[in-house]
Amino acid sequence: MSGDTLWQRLRGWLVKPDAQDAATAPAAAPVAERAQARMADSLRRLLDDPGIPPAIRAELASDFGRIENMLERLQRGELHVAVFGRVSAGKSALGNALLGREAFTVGVLHGTTTQAEQAALDEAREAGLVLIDTPGINELDGEARERLAFEVAEVSDLVIFVADGDLTRDELDALKTLAATQRPLLLALNKADRYAPAERDALLAQLRERAHGLVRDDDVVSAAARPTPQRRMETDEHGREHLRELPAPPDVAALRERLLAIARREGKTLSALNAGLYASRLTDQVSERIAESRRRLADKLIRNYCLAKGVAVALNPIPVADLLAAAGMDAAMVLQLSRVYGLPLTRAESGKLVAVISAQLAALMGAVWGMQLVASALKGVSAGLSVLVTAAAQGALAWYATVLIGRAAERYLVAGKSWGELGAKRAVADIVAGLDRDSILREAREEILRRLKSR
Repeated sequence: MSGDTLWQRLRGWLVKPDAQDAATAPAAAPVAERAQARMADSLRRLLDDPGIPPAIRAELASDFGRIENMLERLQRGELHVAVFGRVSAGKSALGNALLGREAFTVGVLHGTTTQAEQAALDEAREAGLVLIDTPGINELDGEARERLAFEVAEVSDLVIFVADGDLTRDELDALKTLAATQRPLLLALNKADRYAPAERDALLAQLRERAHGLVRDDDVVSAAARPTPQRRMETDEHGREHLRELPAPPDVAALRERLLAIARREGKTLSALNAGLYASRLTDQVSERIAESRRRLADKLIRNYCLAKGVAVALNPIPVADLLAAAGMDAAMVLQLSRVYGLPLTRAESGKLVAVISAQLAALMGAVWGMQLVASALKGVSAGLSVLVTAAAQGALAWYATVLIGRAAERYLVAGKSWGELGAKRAVADIVAGLDRDSILREAREEILRRLKSR
């Protein structure tokens, strides 16, 4: 699909209902709600997929747990917002200012937030916003906390990146990493009250330039979660003057406005998109684990047939009959491989596939198969007395042929019972070129001789 990102492809899939949706959903249903419904159905199918082996579900239990949480979030209509940034940039205080209450711990020491905390955003309860406070990304000896912060951001629908000045190299790197997760980003310049208006405007312009391509200009805003107290000189009843500090109210109106605007405009779609991105990555992981598991089984199966065929060919004293028996074993191996890959073949299909592969192998390796025929003929000439002389060599060649047939059949099955655009000839040639024949023949001879001597 050309250069479209996964985010763009998911957005297109979510906002364009198919014919069935159009027939069953009310015409007036909002597009965002249909998007959430479609994604919820997709998550349920992933969670309930009977084709995922229990062992793989157990290995990825935490990821499937996140999918369950995302499904619940979609059903509740929540939009999760991670508050992210450097240590002491004021993340927790900014979250509290947006909430209008002390929901997150705020301290004077670095690293006060040691684990993710979350609380519903009171002012936007109808929008289903949930703020998640995260650990600082650059705390000394805080690798685990930094990793946790990135994990929280990954499963959040929107990220508020908090800075209190120009971006450091670490902050810019973190911002790029977050942008790569394809989450919408808001960049909040906290503690803006420390700057004069002209300085603040210049700093915001600089931040927009540094974050160009990562954060939209409109989404770079200033805030002051805990403004410096206002000092006022007061005179008491005795005429003595006292300096009094009056707490200043938080200034987060611009940030709140941007946050609520995004939530109203595309909050439901964002939560659906984020769930889709995470589910897509999990699906890829599941597919890789299943493929890896199948490869392990296939490797073991091919090796077992290599050993059985090599020894059988070596011990069979009847000319040509050993080769016919070998062809039957190859067909049986391909039949078993098709079951491993979940694309079962009939006996006739298995035999036909072996014939196609063997024809290509004969064209590429006629000399090798000629040696097979000569070795087989020697058995008849000597009435079987040459078996011990020719057995290891012929058995090793049979072993090697089985490896080639097994790998070619495996490629055919992995491609969905298709050779693809290049056909069988190219597939077999690639496999022959990619295998170390000398190494395989050496291993085969050693194993076959060991078996023969033990009889």
